[in-house]
Amino acid sequence: MLLLLNTYPLMVSEDLVFRSKETTLQSNVSVIVYSLSGLDQLTEENVAAAMAVVEEASLSRVLVTNGMGRILYDTRETGGAIGEYGLYTEIVQALLGNDAFTCTYGRGAFRSRASSPVLYRNQIIGAVYVYEYDTEQAALLAGLQGNLLRLSAVIALVVAVLSLLLSKVLTRKIGLLLTAIRQVRAGAYSHRADIRGTDEIAQIAQEFNSLTDRLQTTESARRRFVSDASHELKTPLAAIRLLTDSILQTEDIDPAITREFVSDIGQEAERLARITEDLLRLTQLDSGAMGKPELVDVLPVLEQVMRMMNLVAQEKGVELTYDAAEGCTVLAAKDEIHQVIYNLVDNAVKYSAGGAVQVSLRWHSEQVVLEVADNGAGIPEEDLPRIFQRFYRVDKARSRAAGGTGLGLSIVQDTMEKRGGTVEAANRPGGGAVFTARWPYARGGELS
Repeated sequence: MLLLLNTYPLMVSEDLVFRSKETTLQSNVSVIVYSLSGLDQLTEENVAAAMAVVEEASLSRVLVTNGMGRILYDTRETGGAIGEYGLYTEIVQALLGNDAFTCTYGRGAFRSRASSPVLYRNQIIGAVYVYEYDTEQAALLAGLQGNLLRLSAVIALVVAVLSLLLSKVLTRKIGLLLTAIRQVRAGAYSHRADIRGTDEIAQIAQEFNSLTDRLQTTESARRRFVSDASHELKTPLAAIRLLTDSILQTEDIDPAITREFVSDIGQEAERLARITEDLLRLTQLDSGAMGKPELVDVLPVLEQVMRMMNLVAQEKGVELTYDAAEGCTVLAAKDEIHQVIYNLVDNAVKYSAGGAVQVSLRWHSEQVVLEVADNGAGIPEEDLPRIFQRFYRVDKARSRAAGGTGLGLSIVQDTMEKRGGTVEAANRPGGGAVFTARWPYARGGELS
């Protein structure tokens, strides 16, 4: 832009001056030619007489030649060329019958030359040549050029300062972002990029902070999960070790006590197996390893689970009943539905000893709804938002005594969400809790 600013205006100005000079000089030449047009031949005397009435103030030099190019008239006071032959290009062109004009600019002046032939009865009898040396318009053009250079210098300085400031702002923001990335990469997940503004870098920083928030949440959940899993696995292992040490270190142990200890070891091993299976199930859910969905009628799966759970309910003195509607079809894997129903019913039976558990299945508002309600102690209101968290227990001692792993409800929630469903827990007005699972209703293999 600066190059264009310093060239285009000057080129246009020079062209305008050239055109103006051509018009002015050709006009002056025409006046001189007109004053000489009445002469049948040109001599020094009659040319001088004719030129006496011509205004030549603006011209630096005027030459008049005869048809052979010999100079008859010259306005230069010293070093005049009268009597010599004018060999200028413009004079040669005029003697050939052509009008000629040239103009050059340099060294602080415009140098303009123009010539035309002098005719008498269509015969060339001479030529008129004028020369102008103009420093005034050259000074104006030089002043314009100087102003443009000063303006360009100011613009260049402003641009340089702005570029420096912008580069510092941008590099500072990029530096802050890179520092934040390195901090997070090093494990400081709580670090945030403090970049204000609305430009693209600030937006990237906001997205980075959002990503870091999610990463920190995921890392905290992972650490908590590993810690809880380690604790849950350590408990049955510690019990097994204690029981085996008791058997090995006790001499002449009673066979009945030995059988009791071995039975306890078996129970702890079964509990350890349940925890391991639940952990594997959660790992599969987290990795997205889901079975291929198919159209499944939920009622036969519910009936199968109820047959399995009836014996468990009878042992605990729980009255287990269900009410189900036909045609409740969903898109899912059969094993997933079995897992969801089993976990919810098993959870209700465990915490309703001597009570009752009612299960209902229906479809409503394009949803298949499963409700598992009990009349147990219910769930404290402060624990309801966290009831589906992994390894979370309302009463840890009671949960372990009942054989729970603290993962069943988490498996239910993750499974439902992967299939576009929901599960929620609430307390019943008359006491107890109710768990409600909802699947999108499917008809003919497609979601309705």
